[in-house]
Amino acid sequence: MLPGGMVDAVRTDEQTLEGLPDFAFAANYREVDGLRLAHIDEGDGAPVVFVHGEPTWSFLWRKVIPPVRDAGFRCIAPDLAGFGRSDKPTDIGWYSYDRHTEQTASLLEDLDVRGATIVVHDWGGPIGLRLAVEHPERIERIVILDTGLFTGRQRMTDAWTAFRDFVERTEDLPVGFLVRGACKNDPGDEVIAAYDAPFPDAASKAGARAFPLMIPREPGEPGAAAGQRVQDALKDDERPTLILWADSDPILPPHVGERGRLEVLRSARHELRAALAALAAACRSMLWAVRGRARRLPENAASNTS
Repeated sequence: MLPGGMVDAVRTDEQTLEGLPDFAFAANYREVDGLRLAHIDEGDGAPVVFVHGEPTWSFLWRKVIPPVRDAGFRCIAPDLAGFGRSDKPTDIGWYSYDRHTEQTASLLEDLDVRGATIVVHDWGGPIGLRLAVEHPERIERIVILDTGLFTGRQRMTDAWTAFRDFVERTEDLPVGFLVRGACKNDPGDEVIAAYDAPFPDAASKAGARAFPLMIPREPGEPGAAAGQRVQDALKDDERPTLILWADSDPILPPHVGERGRLEVLRSARHELRAALAALAAACRSMLWAVRGRARRLPENAASNTS
């Protein structure tokens, strides 16, 4: 627990998060709202910002960052407050859509990110898409992976309802178990242990528990109006956008993304095991304008990314 701070929060021991598989990225830290927030910042060039969801963290992007970085891009991946190497407030009521959007916006401002491509998954979608709408001077392109906007009018699947109910009644949330259950193929014990590693006890899992409960189920609930504003703004948005969707996602089925350009990843589920393997290759089909010239990822960028 953090001593003497404004917010009661857990700070995960940094040694616990060392030596994780394929995750040799240094942590950069900022002080925001009395918390220490972490992010990855790798490479040089036009920025690509990766925003994770729940209950994952920047470890999710470990297979994507190297080929994107090596293709000449700056890769920025925050750990949202409550996840990864960032501090974890212990009060579920502390977490909100507005607060996490504001904190992530402050990262773009602190790093003076401009002309970025933003890549969003799961809860990174509502946050990142809102950033794209509210800060268009900083974000020029959008990559959407199995996510959506929550307006209180959206239809949620039975699988999501069961997940929400499980989270609500489970104080010591089994994060690795949830990640494993969302994978088409078992990623192995070492990877599951890495997803568990940032959460040393039940108190540290307040964020992982809070996010599903933050999704508005009625238009009058917190976050619904903001989600509606973002959805309305994106209807006429002409920025280049790439949408990738797992065809077997039980939480957010493909029809959620059918209103945009949709590339379905066959035999994948909600977790990004398959999506990560395809992301680098899929981005080759999307032009990345960098100082007047198109940049594409190398043809072998998606190999061995499971």
